[in-house]
Amino acid sequence: MKPIRLVRGFLTVGGWTMASRVLGFARDMMIAAYLGAGPVAEAFLIAFSLPNLFRRFFAEGAFNTAFIPIFSKKLEGGENAQGFAREAMGGLITVLIALSVVAIALMPWLVLAMASGFAADERFALATQYGRIAFPYILFISLGALLSGVLNAAGHFAAAAAAPVLLNVTFVAAMILADHFGWPIGPALAWAVPIAGVAQLTLVWIAAWRAGFKIVPARPRLSPDMKRLIRIAIPAMLAGGVVQINLLVGRQVASQFDGAIAWLNYADRLYQLPLGVVGIAIGVVLLPDLSRRLRAGDVAGGRYSFSRAGEFALLLTIGPAIALLVAALPIVSVLFERGRFTHADSVATAWAVAIYGLGLPAFVLQKVLQPLYFSRENTRTPFNYALVAMGVNVVIAVGLAPFIGYLSAAVGTTLAGWAMVAQLWLGARSMGEAARFDARFLRRVPRIIVSAAVMGALVWAICWAFPAAFTAPGLRGLAMLGLVIVGMIAYFGTAIAIGAVHFADFRAAMRRGKGGA
Repeated sequence: MKPIRLVRGFLTVGGWTMASRVLGFARDMMIAAYLGAGPVAEAFLIAFSLPNLFRRFFAEGAFNTAFIPIFSKKLEGGENAQGFAREAMGGLITVLIALSVVAIALMPWLVLAMASGFAADERFALATQYGRIAFPYILFISLGALLSGVLNAAGHFAAAAAAPVLLNVTFVAAMILADHFGWPIGPALAWAVPIAGVAQLTLVWIAAWRAGFKIVPARPRLSPDMKRLIRIAIPAMLAGGVVQINLLVGRQVASQFDGAIAWLNYADRLYQLPLGVVGIAIGVVLLPDLSRRLRAGDVAGGRYSFSRAGEFALLLTIGPAIALLVAALPIVSVLFERGRFTHADSVATAWAVAIYGLGLPAFVLQKVLQPLYFSRENTRTPFNYALVAMGVNVVIAVGLAPFIGYLSAAVGTTLAGWAMVAQLWLGARSMGEAARFDARFLRRVPRIIVSAAVMGALVWAICWAFPAAFTAPGLRGLAMLGLVIVGMIAYFGTAIAIGAVHFADFRAAMRRGKGGA
């Protein structure tokens, strides 16, 4: 078996995802400055969430969860993987075109399902209009996700990881052009969505073609492989539905409070930075690696890959989680507080950031644990666990709303994340050695926690001692940059000093394929 270089894959995907997230911050800073937390901003955010909801449901969720393990094993065994991908693409196109037609026709009801609080004001008409423009994005991005899965299974990560950058570049360009020519910002953002989808699909299609995968859609038919794909995808689709219900619950709660959808969205962007960089990198790289090792019977290599993914995840999320907790308000103020985004908006957003920060390690650990199931083509068990997590989220988000308002949505999301991790961890105990963290992981995790605590104490002390530095117009950018640099030096310096990380391990992993690197 030609191994996927795990750490190199993490760094490739993580680096491009970091670039996308940085551009995403630029995008959100511009949206905040142009639109604040007003009705146009909230209408666009709901409209954009609709194709994204179904994208996660069909493409990155159910479809790719089922597709990647089958494709990876066919690729490993030389069993006409390209033919399978063509059949899958033909079936996916058929489903997505039908879905798009129905969704555009039913857009007013979809908007109400996402945000019933919009019904009595102007946000409803705006969200319906923007949603109809943006929804075709699902076709382009879902086909792009399939091609990305093909590339990732073969160990080609760069193009698929770079594609999201095009989305944020398109958004930024749309706002700059709209401002220059006097166009309304809301419709410009809505039209940017499908345009970005075409650009992303083009990028990964060309990359797949150059990598030797000439994937064009085949006529849909119920071949044995497609029946197997559907059989595995249905539980994953149901599980994806549960995840989306969790998101719907949060948005429904938030829609009852003016400005809350925007506050939670900006908070979501902040914790999504480390979650995206680390969680997406691990999910993208680990699933095909474990699938191919399972096919090859490589238990030791599978355990190594699983343990290094867990170690990598915690190293790069525990520290950011503590930072989001102790410095939420300065971070939000520096990034978003300008134009129509007020200090009151910053305070409201910061509370949500701190709560999401507490769940950050759980959200990433799910990306480490789920491939243990998906690589074995087991999507039913995670679905059952997702149902339990959904129950936790609904009870907390709805039950606490009368007492803590929109923050109940963030609390519900965080606790549901930890409930999911607990179930995935306990359920994996029956999978044997390949699903158990090794001794190196168990030695290093306590040291990572100590390193994060040292960093957190220092960051809190700086924020407490110099609060004005993070609000002064000419100084706050430099103050935040300095805080980030000091925090990173404290975190990684402590980690190296006490043996929580050794960069020699990563250099060795980059040089060799040994043990799943």
